[in-house]
Amino acid sequence: MTSLYLKAVHIIFIVTWFAGLFYMPRLFVYIIETHDKPEPEKSILLRQLNMMASRLWFGITWPSAIITAGMGTSLLINQPQWLSMGFMHIKLTLVFLLYVYHFSLHVLQRQLKNGVVKYTSQQMRIWNEVSTLFLISIVFLIVLKDALSMLWGIAGLIGVTILIMAGIKIYKKLRKDD
Repeated sequence: MTSLYLKAVHIIFIVTWFAGLFYMPRLFVYIIETHDKPEPEKSILLRQLNMMASRLWFGITWPSAIITAGMGTSLLINQPQWLSMGFMHIKLTLVFLLYVYHFSLHVLQRQLKNGVVKYTSQQMRIWNEVSTLFLISIVFLIVLKDALSMLWGIAGLIGVTILIMAGIKIYKKLRKDD
């Protein structure tokens, strides 16, 4: 019974963590685009957007990432046999890479808060979709476990990536037409 409660809490904080991972780069897009605006609009918007980003990052995203890791570790301690399953090694690798992505957003948040803009809003829109690819990969892996062939998994991931990139290009074209 304990593992069901751990799993429920784990899933809840995965959801809140991903909410932050989805929205944070979107705020970065707005912050980057604000740098092109005239004063005083630029200063007012930057102050508001940086405050929103900071509250989201430190109030929701970071705590959720920490609790997710804690609950995931608790689940593995409670169910150590999962570590002998091949799909779990792949999942843990993807989760590790997801934390690397999380840390990259932390670096970007600090840079943008300090007025350092190294990427275009278009590059940030693309970076925004990385968390979507992680979510899709991890969910399919956990649901299908060993039934998911690596070939089909990679093909599906490539297909989704192509669709996302096409969506970004279409969005960019529609924005230019406005």
